[in-house]
Amino acid sequence: MTKFEKILELLEKAGIDYILIGGLAATAFGSSRLTTDIDLVYSRSPENRKRISQMFSSLHPYLRGAPPNLPFQFDERTLSSGLNFTLSTDLGDIDLLAEVPGGNYESLKNDTIALEIFGQKCKCIGLKKLIELKKASGRPKDFEAIAELEAILEEQNKL
Repeated sequence: MTKFEKILELLEKAGIDYILIGGLAATAFGSSRLTTDIDLVYSRSPENRKRISQMFSSLHPYLRGAPPNLPFQFDERTLSSGLNFTLSTDLGDIDLLAEVPGGNYESLKNDTIALEIFGQKCKCIGLKKLIELKKASGRPKDFEAIAELEAILEEQNKL
């Protein structure tokens, strides 16, 4: 089971530049859907990659779904060489994403809001942009969530 609270706490303590997207962001806005991982869009700046590799080193990250004996080292070099990583860690599953259909950290950072989730402050994608990202992904499971998120947005707009 993913320990969302602890992951968010570690991200904030490490000073990592990230944006919460995906199922946990949807839940923060009131979605009834459950999620088993945490989806983060991260800044690819050298300083941020260093902070990420330092924080993640204690979590023993491994490529989710990869064979158990596949050599894998998650460090600054790995982050520099790749973009998106679906990881299993000691605290649960984390999708660390440099790019998603619909944007990257730089293009999305102006569409964020500050939220407190599980008692932890975090930077979360706004609801309207979350809906756009889910539409851009084209995945059937995202299309299922869009109607609920649009209803939540409609209710918020009535206030």
